[in-house]
Amino acid sequence: MSGARSSRASLQLGTDRHPGVVAGIDEAGRGPLAGPVVAAAVVLCPERPVAGLDDSKRLSASAREALAEEIREKAAAYGLGRACVAEIDRLNILQATLLAMTRAVAALAVVPDVALVDGKNCPALGCRTHAIVKGDATYQEIAAASILAKVARDHEMMALDAQFPLYGFARHKGYPTKEHLLRLRALGVLPIHRRSFGPVRAMLTHLEGEPGHEGGKRADEYNQSRLFV
Repeated sequence: MSGARSSRASLQLGTDRHPGVVAGIDEAGRGPLAGPVVAAAVVLCPERPVAGLDDSKRLSASAREALAEEIREKAAAYGLGRACVAEIDRLNILQATLLAMTRAVAALAVVPDVALVDGKNCPALGCRTHAIVKGDATYQEIAAASILAKVARDHEMMALDAQFPLYGFARHKGYPTKEHLLRLRALGVLPIHRRSFGPVRAMLTHLEGEPGHEGGKRADEYNQSRLFV
């Protein structure tokens, strides 16, 4: 498959199967150890098609950026929603994801009649909802939402990378990569880390057991040392 803008013929337009205003909904950031979970809702305009829509994970970063700009220009409506780290830790990641999806739909300039949601769970909305496993590889609306959510969250993580440059957020986007886990052990837990997630919780437990170490002490020392980076 060449080119970042290639598309699979199997992607359907939701309005071909569902009458009325159809919104696709997807999220980005359920798995990371740090940062928010971001959701997007998109209502496409059949008269203004976006070529190359696909599951955001199958696209290069440059292709996602270009498609996100085109989606924002051509969509009938789109909305973004997020749940912060404190909400993730308080609610759990599933409920925080559904909250972000609800906020994304609330941000739409139109009220959908039908919402096509990627995955197994649907948020409580004032319209018909359908949970579709691998929906981002099935419906154009969900693929568009997956792209907007991924691009928006990546931008947030790059901003956090500028704030905390030694953690490598621009590269791993908060996911539990080997690099991130090594930096977490060496530098400590930041306020943007999800304390309800196992590796972060284990790190905090370990630090609390060290003489003279409190959970966030290393991160506090890091915040001072980064002034000299």
